[in-house]
Amino acid sequence: MTTSANTPAQNSPIPALDLNDGRAIPQLGLGIYAMKGDEGVDAIVGAVDNVGYRLLDTAVNYENEREVGQAIADCSVAREDLFVTSKIPGRHHGFDEAIASTEESLARLGLDYLDLHLIHWPNPSVGKYVETWEGLIELRERGLVKSIGVSNFTEEMLTELVEKTGVTPAVNQVELHPYFPQEKLVAFHRSIGVQTESWSPLYRDQGLFDEAPITEAAAAHDVTPAQVVLRWHIEIGSIPIPKSANFDRQRSNADVFDFELTPAEVAAISGLERGRMKDRDPLTHEEM
Repeated sequence: MTTSANTPAQNSPIPALDLNDGRAIPQLGLGIYAMKGDEGVDAIVGAVDNVGYRLLDTAVNYENEREVGQAIADCSVAREDLFVTSKIPGRHHGFDEAIASTEESLARLGLDYLDLHLIHWPNPSVGKYVETWEGLIELRERGLVKSIGVSNFTEEMLTELVEKTGVTPAVNQVELHPYFPQEKLVAFHRSIGVQTESWSPLYRDQGLFDEAPITEAAAAHDVTPAQVVLRWHIEIGSIPIPKSANFDRQRSNADVFDFELTPAEVAAISGLERGRMKDRDPLTHEEM
């Protein structure tokens, strides 16, 4: 972990982690899916200015890059202290297409560069994720993207990227929560120097917060079940990106760095494993 004054966590209570390219990424971010219009802009600005979020996670398919760009322009934090992520959709796979897609994202965001750009889904039936990755490498060389990564990639897909290009993704953002802890994939990430990001870290359906290992840990540490789950992510080495437009929940979600779970608590929460939230296996699920 690094928390030097030059990391994206500057003036923020959220620590940062090192990436394999020499940069750093905040250890917890703000999911921005479905945040649109003036309300979306206000929610993002509040999260940055009033809570200390620095990692903002959007995507072309979220259709809110303009709102994110407006929030960045409106907030009081300098651009260089933010860590802005977007994602290339399946319909933009390919070398030239990835470059054009990124230039379009930057135009919508009103930014000169992205801190992190991801391939949103591998879409194996299309068969172009390696070419798309080569496009991201080119974008990094041009300075339009600082760090490059992927989302929803399997161990085999990551290995293929590295073998064919010699460039290891800085991040793989995947579905990860106590019902689907992905221990094998997280261990593989660690072995090759990839940081794990977690989408839907709190699970979208009801029931998780009622599980005994979570309620018992919440009582033991005098925190909320959501805080227990987010702290579990920190303990297992994943970067959670909880989505909330509510100020109180934003603040509560970020307030998970002043307590630790015991190894037994972490193991009990990981023991809740039962599978994916929906049928979104990267080998078969595709999004364009």
